[in-house]
Amino acid sequence: MTMTARVLDLAPPETAADHAVVLVVEDDDAVGVQLVRGLVRAGYTATRVATGTAALAAVEGPTPPDLVLLDLGLPDLDGTEVCRRIRAHGDTPVIVVTARGDEPDRVEVLDLGGDDYLVKPFGFAELLARIRAVRRRFARAEALVDAARAATSGATPVLADDEAPAPRDIEPDVAGAAGGGLDPDVIRHGTLVVDRRTRRITLAGRPVAATAREFDLLAYLAADPGRVRTRREIFQEIWGPWFGSTKVLDVHIGSLRRKLGRPELIETVYGVGFRLADPAEPAG
Repeated sequence: MTMTARVLDLAPPETAADHAVVLVVEDDDAVGVQLVRGLVRAGYTATRVATGTAALAAVEGPTPPDLVLLDLGLPDLDGTEVCRRIRAHGDTPVIVVTARGDEPDRVEVLDLGGDDYLVKPFGFAELLARIRAVRRRFARAEALVDAARAATSGATPVLADDEAPAPRDIEPDVAGAAGGGLDPDVIRHGTLVVDRRTRRITLAGRPVAATAREFDLLAYLAADPGRVRTRREIFQEIWGPWFGSTKVLDVHIGSLRRKLGRPELIETVYGVGFRLADPAEPAG
């Protein structure tokens, strides 16, 4: 049975969906049309493009889709490159639907930021289930981002983190402590002081209010100043196992920069992660 026939056979009747916009990136007309029809019947708003260039234009445009179904065998760009660019642009969920079933292809796509991988031919009911699962994960991550933003914008910095794993303890850094005195719980880096025992931060003698997660994040960066910490390392150390949106980290970094009043202290190393700069260095 062909993939198109299976889509026709298994496309469900109309259901109560949230009318999320799904972008189908598929150059095969027969498959693309049936995917769109099935998604519409399931209650989604579905549109289709046939090239990687058109897909990127849609994702980067003023009204991006809520989710992308991406074929890898496109006429202009390989789907893996499209996936990489989509993820570099933002966190739009991407489910790859392709005839490539080899493990290296799966690993590459998932490492590039793909959220799921489905090999053709597949049942339409399974596709819908995977869409629902990916959107649930994304919705939870977005809710956490909103909670973090709300917490960091208030007068009393309390972060609503109950949906995320608890912060992990950061082991004292001997080298960092050595540069700042005898107390291994106190990190001194120029005019920045991070006291892990009292969980207090001062910069040039000025107290800096921070949430629990922000404190752990700054302490982790300050324990080895100048060293670039990758996003993966930061998530592993501060959040533990994490499968949500990476926007959570950007929200916390942005909040820390505002509270420190010296945004240049936490440098972004594009495509890699973040590092703590020297507080003594002038801005710019």
